[in-house]
Order: sequence, then C-alpha cells, then structure tokens
Amino acid sequence: MATAKKAAKKPAAKKAPAKKPAAKKAPAKKPVAKKAAAVKKPAAKKAAAPKKKVARKPNAAFMKPVTPSAALAAVIGDKPAPRTEVTSKIWAYIKKNNLQDKVNKRNINADDKLKVVFGGKKTVSMFEMTKLVSAHLK
Repeated sequence: MATAKKAAKKPAAKKAPAKKPAAKKAPAKKPVAKKAAAVKKPAAKKAAAPKKKVARKPNAAFMKPVTPSAALAAVIGDKPAPRTEVTSKIWAYIKKNNLQDKVNKRNINADDKLKVVFGGKKTVSMFEMTKLVSAHLK
C-alpha cells in the first residue's frame, strides 16, 4: 500500500507541470510590451536631441550690473550686481535672519533694514518684494 500512496503522489506532481504551460502564455504577452517600450525609446531620443542643439542664453537685461540705493546697500552690499544676484542676496539675507513668515511662506516679515527698502511695510509678499526692490536699483 505504501507503493500505492507513492504512485498517487507522483501523478499529482505531474499535474503541476501541466500548469506551467499556462504560465508561459503570460510571458508571451511581455515581448509585445517590450516592443512597445522599444518603440517609445527612439521617440524619447529624438525629443532629447533638439534640447542639446538649443543653448539657452541669459537675458542681457538681467545680467546688466545695477547699482543699489543706500537703503538696499545696507542689506546686500554697495557693489553693482545683476538683478538676479540682487534677488539671491536678498533671499540669503531673509533666510539668514529667519524673516520668512512661518505660517504663510510667501510673506516676508521685514526687520529694520528691510523696512526701509519695503517702504515702511512690516509684511510684504515675495511677489511685491521684487517690485519694491526694483525701485532701489539704478
């Protein structure tokens, strides 16, 4: 009887390989997906190629050195600098002195030096700040 039990187990083991061909059908679908991915890759390469050809040049108006007023010079220094650098220095000053509003990060709480630049306003939005700072540039 022990041999009958072993014989019964062997056909069960043979049934498992019968399921494997069904599993092979799923990988047959994967090459179709690979072909679609292969088709997409050359299209991505074509899109990347024009980006290399077009070199972006900075706008000359932004790179022209401007002289800060005395009030702004107290914050960023008195040397002429491009507008982009002026904005970067103001943000560095704001972050260094922790002047950005904690609740609404778009607002800047002015200290004594920035209050003069902001026209006496205590709180200014970051968008309004650029307008107010441009009045102090020549």
